Amino acid sequence: MLILVFDTCLDKMYVTLSEDDKILSSKIVTNKDNKYHSAFLISTIKEVLKENGFTPKDLSAIGTNVGPGSFTGIRACTTVARMMAQQLNLPAVGVSSLEVLSKISSAEKPVVALDARKNSAYLYMDNDIKYEAVSLEKVQELLSAGDYELITDDKLQPVLGGISYQQKEYPLGDILSKLVFNKLKNEKPDWRKLKPLYIQPPPQL
Repeated sequence: MLILVFDTCLDKMYVTLSEDDKILSSKIVTNKDNKYHSAFLISTIKEVLKENGFTPKDLSAIGTNVGPGSFTGIRACTTVARMMAQQLNLPAVGVSSLEVLSKISSAEKPVVALDARKNSAYLYMDNDIKYEAVSLEKVQELLSAGDYELITDDKLQPVLGGISYQQKEYPLGDILSKLVFNKLKNEKPDWRKLKPLYIQPPPQL
């Protein structure tokens, strides 16, 4: 099973190609000049496929991060995933950035808290996504009630402590790929059901 996954929700873009759970190629793209990294998504997908001797028609499934994260990034990767899956008649799997980040920890009870602005956080705790922004005061209270390891970002680390995923190169594309592969073993997701995970509504344009 040839699986293409990508993520433009976080501070870097990840594009990974795998055969089942074996990683064939993984690229990381950062913002360039004044262009947000998602502007390079299509060209990077083409590059990864070409370097490995494949075309889009060879793919078996598509996977993507659906958020939370950058509103621009969430829109970009979910739109491209839906478009490719529709055109190629492929299953499309969505995975939350919170679940992806939880896998960089080997702790038994990882917690992920990402900046949601207004003194609040997007929270993943006890293998569950909190589908609303949680106040930082409440996050601190929850963390103090158990033996948790916190994964967070540069903005919240000075307040909450823990590990910032932005301070080290973690293989987030590879993690996303393996999560997608595991989900595909149990189901065949329909691209029509792939939707952005907006825990807070996107800004009005």
